[in-house]
Amino acid sequence: MNKILIVDDEPAVRYSFKKLLKEENLEVLEAADGVDAMRIFRQKMPDLVVMDIEMPGMTGLETIRRLKEINPQIPVIVMTAFGSTDRVIEAMKQGAYEYLEKPFDIGKMRSVIREALETRLLSEGGIHLSPAGKESPPPERIVGNSQAIKEVYKLIGRVAASDAGVLITGESGTGKELVARAIHMHSNRADKPFLTINCAAIPDSLLESELFGYEKGSFTDASKSKAGKFETADTGTIFLDEIGDMSLPLQSKLLRVIQEGTFERLGSNHTQQVDVRIIAATNKNLEQGIIHRTFREDLYYRLKVITITLPPLRMRREDIPLLTEYFIARHNQALKNPEITIPRETMDTLLTYAWPGNVRELENVIKRALLLSKNQILTPDLLSLGHAEESRSEPQKDSPALLSTIHFPADPETFEGNLYRQVIDQAEKELLRQTLIHTRGNQVKTAKLLGISRVMLHHRMKKYSLGQY
Repeated sequence: MNKILIVDDEPAVRYSFKKLLKEENLEVLEAADGVDAMRIFRQKMPDLVVMDIEMPGMTGLETIRRLKEINPQIPVIVMTAFGSTDRVIEAMKQGAYEYLEKPFDIGKMRSVIREALETRLLSEGGIHLSPAGKESPPPERIVGNSQAIKEVYKLIGRVAASDAGVLITGESGTGKELVARAIHMHSNRADKPFLTINCAAIPDSLLESELFGYEKGSFTDASKSKAGKFETADTGTIFLDEIGDMSLPLQSKLLRVIQEGTFERLGSNHTQQVDVRIIAATNKNLEQGIIHRTFREDLYYRLKVITITLPPLRMRREDIPLLTEYFIARHNQALKNPEITIPRETMDTLLTYAWPGNVRELENVIKRALLLSKNQILTPDLLSLGHAEESRSEPQKDSPALLSTIHFPADPETFEGNLYRQVIDQAEKELLRQTLIHTRGNQVKTAKLLGISRVMLHHRMKKYSLGQY
């Protein structure tokens, strides 16, 4: 049974939570202030903390900071009756999972609590994708504690239980298949088949038969009938990697499966019904594919009910030490080497390299270094990063000028005494405009990306006459 700690100086609020969560199969712990919360936290080690941000004595912000020192993975949901943007932003910086304003919607609070508990399960030490015996290497999993990868954990937790289509995007080597497997293994289909097929690795002439199967005699080499991936994966999940390389005719057949749940084997007129969840992935820009008529727009929107975008490794460098440790444990156990040492110079090299091949490249580099090491010390020369110097991190490439349309006034003298405010307002307006375009006018997502409240967003949109996007 999961334990949840409610921290609020108002007894009525704590009582309300006990009543609210009575049917949620949760053990509810109570604390009246931050000091009491720390004592109970150390004794009981709850799975989730829900806390008022304004309390006498130790503040909610200070309590969050101390809780995170004890257990960085603990999700903390913050409550506030003040709607203070500064407090909320600071709470999120301290590592709060989510915040809700009092009086909160009961259904929303229940939903956030469930989501936070699911995310805790997913992110604790990475996502385990297979059981591991005592003599086995660590199971293949998503590894990382950066904020970027935590957002991925949260999305997995939100979508896993549904049958909604998921489109996973990101550069090659970022771990798209691992995310697909994690979604499946935390879904209601976990005990059903999970099949993967790389649409770019199979010639188009063969891909159709791989997906839908064929009847005996349907083509020259069809000496017997064969079931396809969809038939085999019935009631389970299919992961279609590199979906952007699928031909238009096959896209039409895939769309039919998604819309109607039916298909026919090659050479057959018999229509079969299937119940398969489809998770797709691509490193291509499918919206550009729609513009260039290489990808169907209706299929695109069917696939991307939920989109999970994986960050490149260069955008989550704080995860490199943890990933390095994980890959050493994974591959060194098979090589039966003694304990491995990583000098500071080696880690500095790993941290500053640009990683064009992302996590997959890091794994290969570590595996090769382990094979070449003679004294169990992974020195920088063993990394074999190739053009490491040329591939060093270039922040300007990873962080393009977000506000590229802002210009210094041609005649700054006309703004004497107000030049700073003028340029800052211009920058803020452009930031809001570009973020709204990026989110297609989704104000909830826009506020979340910017780290401001929806009230502040509405105020700023009105101030700068920013309409619908």
